[in-house]
Amino acid sequence: MKIAIGGDHAGFPLKGHVIDVLKELGHEVTNCGSFDPNPVDFPDITKVVCEKVRSGEVEKAILVCGTGVGASIAANKIPGIRASVCHDIYSAHQCVEHDDVNVMCIGAQIIGPALVKELVHSFLTAEFSTAEEFRRRVEKLSLMEKEYANQLVEVKKI
Repeated sequence: MKIAIGGDHAGFPLKGHVIDVLKELGHEVTNCGSFDPNPVDFPDITKVVCEKVRSGEVEKAILVCGTGVGASIAANKIPGIRASVCHDIYSAHQCVEHDDVNVMCIGAQIIGPALVKELVHSFLTAEFSTAEEFRRRVEKLSLMEKEYANQLVEVKKI
């Protein structure tokens, strides 16, 4: 699978380990930065990573920041992206199975290298359920995105 990864300076210490795990599991990795521990704003990295998902260049992505929360908030602002903070194995697979999440966000200050491999494996091997209720709910998320995007267009026209 093709995976994009990115993180800010707070995620930098763990991001290299996540890349190693991804490669060990046989995935192709696109590293979108940051490339050193110097301060960088997580929304900037998040945008680059999520554009790789939106364009179809990669199938999924992983963002690493201090807590995973900021990256998740930023990612969920981007149409077509469904991001979730995942610090436990259940959430890492359930978010894909029920919510078709395509971006996993993890916090380098919350989890350590020992948990990364299990989280990544759970996230990347999970499949979106074919159950009607989950498909219906994710479709409603897409409709919400479109509805709010249309409202913004209307506001700009005024």
